[in-house]
Amino acid sequence: MVAEQYADGVIRTDADYAATTVPPSPRSVDQIDKLPAVQETMDTLEAQDFLDRLWVKDATLWKGEVPSIRHRLGWLTSPTIMRGHIEDIKSFADEIRRLQFTHVVVLDSTDPAAVKQTLDRLALARTLFIVASKSGDTPEALALYEYFRAQIEASSVPRSGIHFVAITDPGRPLDKIAAETGFRRTFLNPASIGARFSALSFFGLVPAALMGIDVKSLLERAHAMVEACGNTVSARDNAAVRLGGALAGLAKAGRDKVTLVLSRKLHGLGPWIEQLLAESLGKNGRGVVPVDDEPLGSPVVYGEDRVFVAITLDGDDLAEPYLDALEEAGHPVIRIPIQDPLEIGAEFFRWELATAAAGVALGVNPFDEPDGARVRENISALLATWRKTRRLPEWPVDAEENGLVLMTNRGTKSPSLSAGLVGFLGQARPGDYIAIQAYLTPTADTWSRLQELRTVLRDRLKVATTVAYGPRYLHATSQLHMGGPPNGLFLQLTGDDKEDVLIPGAGYGFATFKAAQALGDLQTLQDAGRRVVRVHLTGKQPQALEQLIQVVQRGVRRR
Repeated sequence: MVAEQYADGVIRTDADYAATTVPPSPRSVDQIDKLPAVQETMDTLEAQDFLDRLWVKDATLWKGEVPSIRHRLGWLTSPTIMRGHIEDIKSFADEIRRLQFTHVVVLDSTDPAAVKQTLDRLALARTLFIVASKSGDTPEALALYEYFRAQIEASSVPRSGIHFVAITDPGRPLDKIAAETGFRRTFLNPASIGARFSALSFFGLVPAALMGIDVKSLLERAHAMVEACGNTVSARDNAAVRLGGALAGLAKAGRDKVTLVLSRKLHGLGPWIEQLLAESLGKNGRGVVPVDDEPLGSPVVYGEDRVFVAITLDGDDLAEPYLDALEEAGHPVIRIPIQDPLEIGAEFFRWELATAAAGVALGVNPFDEPDGARVRENISALLATWRKTRRLPEWPVDAEENGLVLMTNRGTKSPSLSAGLVGFLGQARPGDYIAIQAYLTPTADTWSRLQELRTVLRDRLKVATTVAYGPRYLHATSQLHMGGPPNGLFLQLTGDDKEDVLIPGAGYGFATFKAAQALGDLQTLQDAGRRVVRVHLTGKQPQALEQLIQVVQRGVRRR
C-alpha cells in the first residue's frame, strides 16, 4: 500500500517509499493540510463522496456534458487493462531490436531546420517512425508523416510502410491511413482514454518499450498506486486526492503557480505534468499555472503566488537547500520522494487522479478543451489564405533595434523597441506570469539563452515564468492561456528560416506552417483580450537572443 502523511507543513509520500533518505524538514510553516482553503477543499471532496463516485465513473462530479465526460474516464482502469498487453508490447519492441532498427523517431516540431536536422542524422533504412495521434488527424503529426514517408519512398528502402507505426483510436483517419499504406503495426488505444491522460496506455508504453524501459515494472508501480487510491480509504488518507486537494485549495488562496522541482533523471516528467494541469484545469477563468524547468532561486525572487512540488529520487539532495529556504520564507513545499525512475508509473496515475479531484474542487471539467478549437480554426484559415495568395498577413512593425523587431498590433507606434518591450513587461503585477513562446529552431544553445531570459524576468519582476517551443505548447498550455485566469503576459519570439522544407501534398512547407501556427496563436490570444507582443529575431538566433536579454537587463528594473 502507498500512503501519505503530513509533517511540518510538507506533504510527504511514504509506505512504498519508506526507504527514502530525505529527512523531515526542520523548518515549520502553517501545515498545508491545515490551511483553511485546503481544509475547505477536502471538506468539499468528502461531502461530494468524490472517491466512491469516481470509481463508479459518476460523470456528474464535474460540470459539463455527462456522456462526454463518462467517455473520458478510461484512464482509471488503463493500468489494469494495459497489463494484459505487456507481452505484446514487449514482443513488438524485441522484434524491432532484432530487425536492427537503430533509430526510433517521435518528432513534435514543425521548424524546418529541426525537421531537416532530424533527417540528416537518420539512417532511413534502420529508422522506425511512430505516428501518434488520438484524433488521427492532428495536422503536425500528419505533415511530419507525409514528409518522412516521402523521404523513405525516395530512398532505396523497400516496403516503405514497414518503417511506420501508428498509435491512434479505432476508426480514426490515421487508422485508415495505416491500413491502406501498409504500416508495420497499428496500436489502437481505448477511445475512452483522453490524450493527456494516456501516458499509461499504448501512447506512452509503446515508445517506452522501444526505449528499453521495463514496461511491466512500470505498470506494476502504477497498479500499486491505483490500489492505494481506491475508495477503501478516505479522501484525507488518499495520496492522489490529498495532492489534488492541496493544489486546488492553494490555488483558491492565491498560490496558483505550481512550480515543479524534479531530479535530473525525472526531467521528462515535467512537460507531461505541465500539459495535464494546464489543459485540464485552465478554463472558465480558473486554473493553475504549471511552471516547469524554471531555475531555482533565492526566496526573495518569488511572489506569494507560488507552491513548490518537488519530485526527487532517493539520495538526490541537490534542491534541498533551496527548498528548505523556501519553506523558511513561508512558501508551501510539497515533497514527493521516489526510490527509482520506474516509480514514474505511480506518479502518472497519482497526478491524473489528483487533477480529476482538483477539477471538482475548482468547478471545471478536466476532460474537455473548450477554447482549443479557436486557435486551430485561425491556423486553418491562415493556411487557406496562403494557398490562395501565397502570402500570410503580418502584424505591423512598431520598432526595430539591433536585429530585433517589435510588433504589438495596438495601432500605436512605440518610440523604440526597448521602450515598447519594457513598457509591455512593466504591466506585470504580483500574481501574473510571463509565458515565453519560442517559434525558434530548438537547440541546446537556444534553450540555454531562453532560460537566461526567463530568469532575468523572474528575478527582476518577481513573477513566474514559463518557456516553451511552438508549436508544442499549442497542444499543452494553449487552453490555459486562452481559457484560464487573465494573468498572463505572452512574449512570442519568432525568427528567420534560412530554408523551407516542403510538405508533400500540402501546397506549402514547414516554414509557412510554423508561421501560420505562430500568427494564429498570436491573433487568438489578442482576440481573447490577453496581453501579447511579438519580437521577431533577424539573423542568427543566439546573437539575437543575447541582444534581447541585454535589452531586458538594461530596461527592466528590479522590484
